[in-house]
Amino acid sequence: MLGALSLRLRVLLMFAGLAAGAMALLMAALGLAHARLAAQGVEPAQMLDGLILAGLVAGFGMLGGITGLWYLFDRHMARPIETLAGSLRTGQAPDLTETRHLADLGPAAREAAQARAASAKALAEAIQDHAADLAREKAALESILADFGAGAVITDRQGRVLFYNASAARLLPGLALDRPLDRHLRRGALDAAEARLDAGAAATDLICLTAEGARLSGRMRRVDDGTLLILRDRPAERPAPRGTLEMLRRHAATLVPMLDALDGPIPPDLARAIRDEGQGLALATRQLSEILAGDAPGGVAGLDELGAGIALMPDLPRLRFQAEAGPVNALLRDLDARLRAMGLTPSLGVQPAEAGEAGLILEWQGAPLGMDMLEGWLAEAPDPGQPDLSGAEILASHGTGIWPEGGQGLARLVLPLRLADLRDEDSGVTYDFALATRGVASSRLSDLTCVVFDTETTGLTDNDRIVQIAGLRIARGRLTGERFETLVHPGRPIPPASTAIHGITDAMVADAPDMSTALTAFHHFAEGAVLIAHNAPFDMGFLRRAAPETGAHFDNRVLDTVLLSAMVWGQSATHSLDALTERLGITIPPEDRHTAMGDAIATAEAFLRLIPALEAKGIERFEQAVAEGRRYRRLIGDANSPATLEAAGRDQADCRSTS
Repeated sequence: MLGALSLRLRVLLMFAGLAAGAMALLMAALGLAHARLAAQGVEPAQMLDGLILAGLVAGFGMLGGITGLWYLFDRHMARPIETLAGSLRTGQAPDLTETRHLADLGPAAREAAQARAASAKALAEAIQDHAADLAREKAALESILADFGAGAVITDRQGRVLFYNASAARLLPGLALDRPLDRHLRRGALDAAEARLDAGAAATDLICLTAEGARLSGRMRRVDDGTLLILRDRPAERPAPRGTLEMLRRHAATLVPMLDALDGPIPPDLARAIRDEGQGLALATRQLSEILAGDAPGGVAGLDELGAGIALMPDLPRLRFQAEAGPVNALLRDLDARLRAMGLTPSLGVQPAEAGEAGLILEWQGAPLGMDMLEGWLAEAPDPGQPDLSGAEILASHGTGIWPEGGQGLARLVLPLRLADLRDEDSGVTYDFALATRGVASSRLSDLTCVVFDTETTGLTDNDRIVQIAGLRIARGRLTGERFETLVHPGRPIPPASTAIHGITDAMVADAPDMSTALTAFHHFAEGAVLIAHNAPFDMGFLRRAAPETGAHFDNRVLDTVLLSAMVWGQSATHSLDALTERLGITIPPEDRHTAMGDAIATAEAFLRLIPALEAKGIERFEQAVAEGRRYRRLIGDANSPATLEAAGRDQADCRSTS
């Protein structure tokens, strides 16, 4: 009940109660005095005037005193407290003249209100800047996508168009938002591509027909619950290599009559002629294979895309092929369906072929398929969405073929395809348009462009060598996704004790780039960035000592997460990488610990989480971090000092104990 009343009213009621209590005590005292006087025989007329006068004086005196105390308390306490509360609730700094009687409460509240206002202003500015950055990025991306050479279409889960660019509108006349995409593209190719995505592919190539029958090539990937489809005009087919085909025809036409003449012993001249024609035939065949390989589609498809909708053999390797996913998957599914119609149960697998190739196999238990039956199947179109493209034409466009094999109760169809490098997998786009609005001279820790790196070596001495180096880039306080990683041939055997730590063997680095090649590439990756490492003197020592050999001079600015950790938790704490990541709640998978990339990732995450803690201590800029780090010289050397690095190389074991 009283909680609903204002503070001043509650104070008034408190003093009113005090006054009422005082008056009650006064009346009780007068009554007691009257009784005692009456007991002593004093006449009422004699004592009445005195008691009344004393009561009036005492009563008015107490009421006046209590009223004065209430006024002072209300003036100097209750009213300023209500004013202060109102100021705090509205975020306004209170007037110190009104709160001067509240001792330090008034200045403290004013400082808190000013801090709140400053924080609110900073937050509003940050939100405004972020909104401006998003608007700029949105405008830039819209400009890029608008003029992108390929058509881009985004659809929702129901296949309705959410986004398209000018190129898509050109390729698909009449394209409009909130309309089904299958009004413009025939559904078969889209369904097959979505099935490949459902089978686990991150993205897949496809060839599709427009409603008007035009052929387009494209690539589809999931975007949230919908799909992103990139479309291009299908390039014109290159003319057949007529010269090579004519060479094959000529050699074959010459060789056949020679073979017909083989009724008895082969004359030397005939044997020589047959050998020459055979060599010519082999040369022409090789040239034709090279031409067909050069004309093979530029698409790349994973095994999961090519085998979508087909039973797969267990434990298949992770492979990517130079192939158009849509046509090849359609061909394999058609062959699989035909075999199953014969009562067979094929499954898709892989068998090794010559270098750079692998054979896709459809294998089943039973007799091999006849070549005449296979050719009959290949003469038909396996993809209903492309009725003019036969299986044989799909194989020809990929510069390959397919044939039956059998033995030991198993039969298979073998389709060789060229392998693609796994490193060519899509990794998305990398961008930060806000870099254009940030001054390159900014030295704020949260603004720095950094490369966080780590090395693995043959040992801990000055004479040891790098066997692995990895790094990843940070820009404006976030990981960009750009990475560098390579094994390095050290030019000497790797000691077993070192292999036991990082797991790198001589066999693993046998074909790796040498020190000069690897460090030159890393120097290019890290050029202009601040280098960050855990126990930087150790890693920087290896880079800088190799400069005479490699020609790569690492004069980058350097930050050390050992020193940054000491700035936050003090010098007496443990600053090993394991201890630091544990304090920051970072988990390093056991298989990644003591690998260059695994340790670099952990160091990068630690650095990003240390930035707010350092800023809270007033260490916001690179120069401040370097200056503060010099207070911990007894803990670890200064990686920005070449002299310190040279000295650190003579004390690697001590330094490595913190990594």
